[in-house]
Amino acid sequence: MLEVKDLTISYQKGITVIENLHLVLEPGKIHGIVGLNGSGKTSLLNAMYGLVPKKSGVIYWQNNIATTQKMAYLETHNFFYAKMTGWEYLRLFQLKNPQFDIHQWNALFDLPLQKLVENYSTGMKKKLAFLGVLALDRPMLILDEPYNGVDLESYSKIQTVLQKLAQQGRTILITSHIFESLTVICDQISFLQHKKIERMFVKGEFDQLEQEVFSFLNQQSSRLIDDLLNDKS
Repeated sequence: MLEVKDLTISYQKGITVIENLHLVLEPGKIHGIVGLNGSGKTSLLNAMYGLVPKKSGVIYWQNNIATTQKMAYLETHNFFYAKMTGWEYLRLFQLKNPQFDIHQWNALFDLPLQKLVENYSTGMKKKLAFLGVLALDRPMLILDEPYNGVDLESYSKIQTVLQKLAQQGRTILITSHIFESLTVICDQISFLQHKKIERMFVKGEFDQLEQEVFSFLNQQSSRLIDDLLNDKS
């Protein structure tokens, strides 16, 4: 189990993006996080993985301080070294986990591993990075927008892989701007708003979550549009 307790994240000029946030993620489940742009989703994931400093708070894994050795993190924008082939990229992960079979796993996405990654499409790069995350074979997977740029077939394959990993007892945390991609796979979804988790919804409550999110968005948009039209008149 992963537990985030009293997490606060602040950036320069005293801007606080996450404040006293609490979150508990049970193993063997797929957890989603939704929130508006700028709500702090990526900042939260970065802090969980240790990429940004915490102002306060503790993150536990199985009642011990969490370390990156227990996690694999797929960032929204993936970094690849120049002049590196897809095969060379996956070999870096295979060195850490010799049991990872590059050929067998690549049969899933059929990537041109002998070509330079810099010539890959956006979707191909996302699939390559996803394979790298799987190669680490960690009990906790953190996935920030894992479906960006992938085609429908690859989207379905990623969903299936995540479901089977959860069945094996992995803990999976996903963010996505595609609401339906979370509701069809997640066991529970947390709504991040006002710098904290406002509420956690379980299956059977996702319709209510969708109504709350889109109702809030519609209210904001309606006020803005009214102001713009009134100014124009």
